[in-house]
Amino acid sequence: MKKKEKIQHLKFEDRFDLTESDLKKILNIALSRGGDFAEIFLEYSIYHLVNMEEDIIKETDESIRLGLGIRVLSGEKTGYGYTNDHSFEKIKKAAQTAAAIASESSLRNAKRFLPQSIPHNYYPILTPAHSARLDTKISIVKSVYSSAQKYDSRIKKIKVSLIDQIQHVKIINSEGLIVTDVRPLIKLVCVAIAEKGQKREIGFFGGGGRVGLEYFKNTLKSEIIGSQAAQEALGLLEAKLPPAGEMPVVLAPGHSGVLIHEAVGHLLEADFIRKKTSVFWNKLGGKVGNDQISIYDDPTIPYFRGSYNVDDEGTIPKKTLLIHKGKLAGFLQDRLSAKLMKKDLTGHGRRQDYTCIPIPRMSNTYMEKGEYSPEEIIKSVQKGLYAQRYQGGQVEDSGKFTFSVSSGFLIENGKITAPVKHATLIGTNIDILNKIEMVGSDLDFGLQTGTCGKGGQEAPVTDGCPTIKISKMTVGGK
Repeated sequence: MKKKEKIQHLKFEDRFDLTESDLKKILNIALSRGGDFAEIFLEYSIYHLVNMEEDIIKETDESIRLGLGIRVLSGEKTGYGYTNDHSFEKIKKAAQTAAAIASESSLRNAKRFLPQSIPHNYYPILTPAHSARLDTKISIVKSVYSSAQKYDSRIKKIKVSLIDQIQHVKIINSEGLIVTDVRPLIKLVCVAIAEKGQKREIGFFGGGGRVGLEYFKNTLKSEIIGSQAAQEALGLLEAKLPPAGEMPVVLAPGHSGVLIHEAVGHLLEADFIRKKTSVFWNKLGGKVGNDQISIYDDPTIPYFRGSYNVDDEGTIPKKTLLIHKGKLAGFLQDRLSAKLMKKDLTGHGRRQDYTCIPIPRMSNTYMEKGEYSPEEIIKSVQKGLYAQRYQGGQVEDSGKFTFSVSSGFLIENGKITAPVKHATLIGTNIDILNKIEMVGSDLDFGLQTGTCGKGGQEAPVTDGCPTIKISKMTVGGK
């Protein structure tokens, strides 16, 4: 417990050598050209990596990130400056850079600081990975590697990576807010390559989240990660290309949440809404899908990869309802969008690191469970596709999307039969939301390994869904 307490009571002043008086001066410099709002984002992060392939530990890495960013808002405009040089003159220059966006005659000063305590902790870990010995991490990596290697002689190549970090952030703004968070993050992944004659297939599995090393002992044993990756690769050796055309498609629980994330979630981020580039921009309160559909984004799920105690603007996050029984109910807001749209903050202003401005981002996005058992859903399909794992996808602002299904199965006469691979799902989000016929009672989440890209920034996320039946969808295949 002593290590945990030490992490939570970290003083940023010890690393940045900035007093509250200094912070107020910086904010006032940032507001010196007449901005509406100014903010300082301080970050101290430690990052570790262990890679194993070709039967040896190929790479270990440790890096530290220490810096601050200063943002000024003036109407719809954003000014931003950042530095990893912590001399007051360099910080002053960053503040002046951010201030240059504003050109108003009326000037504001930062208010008196009122430190905010966070009433919760969504990641109370026992064994912080960043403080564990290197040989402990190597032992975990070797365990995954060994389990994949021993699974079958057709597994010819393996790569295992363990990545962990601890991010300390502090947000101070001109409205008097001052708040701190300490965010652990870890993922352990395995890629296994299977060969049979001229065939070569890749399997992937992993796990993690805002957890400690105890997760790979108590929740997801490291050996399972290796064997699951090997199993997927071997299964794909026997899989065939699916038939092409329009057919019913059943989405597997958990992993299929990536479709919800990409095809729906991104287009409900408020910057796309206020700029009117999303197909959903004028549909608030309107019907966009079947009555069975409810979709949430929830940054408050304990230990999840996409969770956080406070967002990167200092807002306490909340579970946000996006679609309620088929009707568009809300958007994911950051400070700028909420102000311009005159909406409440939802706590979804996120940034990759101190060099980036916060923008509206998803966290843990999922479709709520329904009333049908997965068995009922499969039995209702005479001939169709069961989509299980995905390689990625592409979504346009119009809602048109294409997703690559790495593995799945045919459904024939109400039963899951032959394995298939490399299918493509093609559609438009609102059309597909209205073609959802059955929503399962088996809500699950995908692997806790996902990273979402937007605007050149990456953010850790999770997505999920129950088993879902779509009455008709275009499938690309053989």
